Amino acid sequence: MDAPSPARIAAVVVAAGQGLRAGQPVPKQFAPWRGKPVLLHSVEALAAHGVAPIVIAIPEGADAIAGAAVAGIDGVRFVTGGATRQQSVRLGLEALAGDAPALVLVHDAARPRLGGAVIDRLVAALVTRPAAIPVLPVVDSLCHAEEHGATMGAPARREDLRRVQTPQAFRYAAILAAHRDWQGAPDAGDDAQVAQAAGLDVALVEGDEALHKLTFASDFSGALPPVRVGSGYDVHRLEEGGELWLCGVRIAHTHGLAGHSDADVAIHAAVDAMLGAISAGDIGQHFPPSDPQWRGASSDRFLAHAGRLAAEAGYMLGQLDVTIICEAPKIGPHREAMRARLAEILGCDAGRISVKATTTEGLGFAGRREGIAAQAVATMVLA
Repeated sequence: MDAPSPARIAAVVVAAGQGLRAGQPVPKQFAPWRGKPVLLHSVEALAAHGVAPIVIAIPEGADAIAGAAVAGIDGVRFVTGGATRQQSVRLGLEALAGDAPALVLVHDAARPRLGGAVIDRLVAALVTRPAAIPVLPVVDSLCHAEEHGATMGAPARREDLRRVQTPQAFRYAAILAAHRDWQGAPDAGDDAQVAQAAGLDVALVEGDEALHKLTFASDFSGALPPVRVGSGYDVHRLEEGGELWLCGVRIAHTHGLAGHSDADVAIHAAVDAMLGAISAGDIGQHFPPSDPQWRGASSDRFLAHAGRLAAEAGYMLGQLDVTIICEAPKIGPHREAMRARLAEILGCDAGRISVKATTTEGLGFAGRREGIAAQAVATMVLA
């Protein structure tokens, strides 16, 4: 069989369940997640990859909410699903009979983060196999449970096991025949089991951790925007004879910055930018200058704290851009050391850090060398 063109690949998206465990006011496939309905994420991904038509199995009476969820996507059709997942897929496959696609992808709507690379791997496997599924290794130790799950039984070999995901890919005629020939109750866990029961050879391809299935309310409480941006600005007065710290680097200079901590104005701006991106207040709320424990404290502690709070909120640093505003000292000779130090504090690659400087052409307090200002922009991405 030659490799099929994308135009000959159809899809069945299973969205007929009630999703009760997710604790949403509507079935989870129609609930908002990262700014749009769960269902829309994977349907958009399939359409962008040239997959058409896309048949969506939905609950009875859900035409209006389903139509609103995927409005504007071409090539979408709906079919009322059955009492079980297997029945819903069968109905979706039957709805494609008139199209006779070469291949079909069967995907769970509750796995919204569908990447094109997984689709490509599945389609490539179908050149030589009638079926292919994405899988991931099991990394935890495993055991059998005894006494209704209360007691550890014999260990299980994780090397022999895989976690199965969707989309699952099939030559259309083969999987339709397998569903039609199924014997017994229609309660197979997935379509790979249906294919295997029909004697089809199922290939395993590399899956993707991003294809996590949304199941519980906690999956939606963490449904945050993929990118968030915060800004920070700070100013400190220069005093003769003090230590000058900028971006965690001590710089030899005639004057130092005055403040309750070490007055690292650049780090303070960076902290406010990161806290702002995750809506966690500002540096003064976390390290109030009225608290004597922060007198003379190294500002790297403040930045590390902001990094930890971001991680707890589910974010990592995408980019930190710091601008130092001063007439002196010259920042250029210290730029790479500053980038390296900020990256060290935040535990990231220095490529994510930008440090630059400018003057005010002799204007204002910075131009009169009375103080140094800094501004920062932090772009945070979901970890």
